[in-house]
Amino acid sequence: MSQQIIELKSEVPAEWAGKRLDVVLSLLFPEHSRARLKTWIEQGKVRVDGALKRPKDKVKGGEKIEIQAEIETKVDWEAEILPLEILYQDDHLLIINKPENRVVHPAAGHPKGTLVNALLHHVPSLRALPRAGIVHRLDKDTTGLLVVAKTLEAHTALAAALQSRRIERIYEAIIQGVLPSGGTITAPIGRHTQNRKRMAVVETGKAATTHYRVIEKFRAHTWIQLKLETGRTHQIRVHMAHLNYPILGDKTYGGRLRLPKQASPTLVHLIQTFPRQALHAKQLRLVHPVTQEEMQWESPLPLDMQQLLTALRQDREEHLET
Repeated sequence: MSQQIIELKSEVPAEWAGKRLDVVLSLLFPEHSRARLKTWIEQGKVRVDGALKRPKDKVKGGEKIEIQAEIETKVDWEAEILPLEILYQDDHLLIINKPENRVVHPAAGHPKGTLVNALLHHVPSLRALPRAGIVHRLDKDTTGLLVVAKTLEAHTALAAALQSRRIERIYEAIIQGVLPSGGTITAPIGRHTQNRKRMAVVETGKAATTHYRVIEKFRAHTWIQLKLETGRTHQIRVHMAHLNYPILGDKTYGGRLRLPKQASPTLVHLIQTFPRQALHAKQLRLVHPVTQEEMQWESPLPLDMQQLLTALRQDREEHLET
């Protein structure tokens, strides 16, 4: 673990008199999140005319602000030459198309071979950013689009946009069961009360909302599109399992496999051996953190999901004829 030293100075404009200190700091130093600035105030890293203050204290205007703080950064993550599909990049951000079987961050059991290891080889300066610039993550076996910030300014702006639901993320999935229609599920998500490695819908969890609509129905499965309002851990997987329409191939939340009656041995084998949850981050839409340009990207369904859809479609057509 290393520390990036932050030293900032400014003066409070007279017209901001009466505002809270944490609000004023977020206006003076927008490259840092309000939460981070508030923490620095509480830790005594911020001085107002040489004095320590509380986040809720009001300013009078004209005060001299001085901040001396640190941001912890990882130095033990290794850069590795790994495949990295980049759909877009500029001086401020990267858009990555993540493959299956790729962990995003190094962790216990996955110190190497992660998306971060690949990114550090491509952009070594990411080592100085929180979470190596990654703004949101995908599960190991979920494929699709991820945005990565290349600067602290971009990371702060994108994290704030994600928190305020101004980044649109649209997923596609193949679920077990025939979903009658689209809808919205709003149910809080937190740690499972018995199994701490799993998430679940629990009353004490954090608010979570997922919108879903039907793309195509099959005899025992449905191809759906999903839009996240919030970004809780395993949100789509937990919400769909809670509705009793789990993601096909989900080894944690999928439950018992549902096979179409009299399905061909080929389809049965394909369903039984599908190696991951059939979930893909298909579309990403955001406002560029620096240029303010509205941008969007789309990633085609990976081959394994395309092959599964073809087999399910063929099974449906064969049984329509009988």
